[in-house]
Amino acid sequence: MVEPLIVVGLGVAVFVGFNIGGSSTGVAFGPAVGSRVVRKVTAGALFTLFAFVGAWTVGRNVIETMSSGIVDAAVFTPTASVGVLFFTGLSLLVSNVYGVPASTSMTAVGAIVGLGLATGTLNAALMFAILSAWVVAPLLAFAVGAVVGRYLYPYLDAKFSFSRLEDPLVGIDTGGRLPRPRLNTSAAPRDLVGSVLVVAIACYMGFSAGASNAANAVAPLVGNGSVEASPAILLAVAAISLGGFTIARRTLATVGDDITDLPILAALVVSTVGATLITVLSYLGIPASLAVSTTCCIIGLGWGRASRARTLAEMATPAAVAAGTGAGGAGGASAEGGPGGGTAPESPEFSTGALSTTPSTGSGTGAAGPTVGELADGAVPEDDSEAGVARIGEERPEELSAESLFDPAATARIVSLWVITPSLSVTGAYLLFSVVR
Repeated sequence: MVEPLIVVGLGVAVFVGFNIGGSSTGVAFGPAVGSRVVRKVTAGALFTLFAFVGAWTVGRNVIETMSSGIVDAAVFTPTASVGVLFFTGLSLLVSNVYGVPASTSMTAVGAIVGLGLATGTLNAALMFAILSAWVVAPLLAFAVGAVVGRYLYPYLDAKFSFSRLEDPLVGIDTGGRLPRPRLNTSAAPRDLVGSVLVVAIACYMGFSAGASNAANAVAPLVGNGSVEASPAILLAVAAISLGGFTIARRTLATVGDDITDLPILAALVVSTVGATLITVLSYLGIPASLAVSTTCCIIGLGWGRASRARTLAEMATPAAVAAGTGAGGAGGASAEGGPGGGTAPESPEFSTGALSTTPSTGSGTGAAGPTVGELADGAVPEDDSEAGVARIGEERPEELSAESLFDPAATARIVSLWVITPSLSVTGAYLLFSVVR
C-alpha cells in the first residue's frame, strides 16, 4: 500500500512543479521574450538553469523548513504527503480560475499547517515568523516601489530607453557544419546594455523562483523520507523545466495582461525588488510569495509615480489635497467640465498608466519607456530621452491620477483570494487529516 502512494506522491509533485514552471517562466522572461532579446526556447533553458542553481543552493533552506520545521517530519506519511500536495494544487486551481496570481508557497504552507493542526505537531513559533514575513515583505515591496516611483523613476525613464531588436541578441548560426551561437552585432551599444540588463534580471528572477518554489513541489516527500533532498531538487527542477518548455510558451507568447501594460523599466524595477526580497527570505528558510511581493511593488511604484503631482506638505494637508482634486490641477481647471467644476469621475480601471512619464492626454514633458507589449508588436515610441522631468508638485494631477492605478473592486478581489487560497488549503487539509492519519 505504501509503494503506490509514493508513486502517486511523485506524480503529484511533478504536476505541481510542472505548473510552477509554466507560470514562473512567463513571469521571469516575459520582458526578455517580448523585447526579442531571447527566444522562447532560450528563455526556457535559462530559466531551468538558474532555477536549478537557486533550488540547489538557497532552496535547500526552504525545503528543510517545509519538510521538518513547520511540522514534525514524522507526520509526513505517504498519505499525508499526497494530501498536502493535493490541497496545494486544488487551492491554486481555484485562484487560477479567477485569474489571480496566487502564491504557491502560501498554499503549500497552508496545507502543511492544516496537517500540523490536525496532528497537534504545528511549530507555532516558526509559523508566527513566517506569517510576519508574509506581512512585512509585501509592505516593504510597496514602500520601495513607492520611493522609487516618487523620487527616481521619472529620471531613470528619461535617461534609459529600450528599443526593439530586429533580431534576437543571441541567435544560432546554422551556416557552418555545426550550429553555433551568434551575437547580434547590428544592435546599438545602448540596446545591447539594455538587453543584457533585461536578461540578467530575468535570470535573477529564475534563481529566486527556484529557491522559493522547488520546496513547494517536493518538501512533503523529503519530510517522509521517500526522497532525499538532492534527488528531490533534481525532480522538482525537471518538472519545472518541463513546464517552462511547454505550457510556458503560451504565457511567453502573450506575455501576460499585466506585464504587457507594464513599461520595460518598471518591469526591471519590480523584478529586482521582488526577486531580492524572496531570495533573502529563502536564504533564511522562509517560504514566501514572489507573486504577492511583485504585485505590491507594482502598486507602490505606480502610487509613488502618481504622488509626484503633490509635494509632501500638500499631501499632509487634507484641505489642500481636496482643493487640488476639485480644481483638477494648477489654474483651477478640472480634468473635465471646466474651471472649478467637473463631473463625477468615471470608475477607475486597473492599469499601470501612471507609470508612463508621457501623459496620455494634454501636454507634458518626460520620456515614456515602451511597454513589453509595444516592444513585442514593434510599436515603439520615438526616443525622447533628452526631455526634461517635471519636479514634484509641478506635474498635472489629472495626468497622474492615483485613481487610474487600480480598480478598488479588482484589488479587493485579488487580496481576498490571497487570503482565501491558503485558508482553503488549511481548512481542507485539516478536515482530511482529522479523519485520516
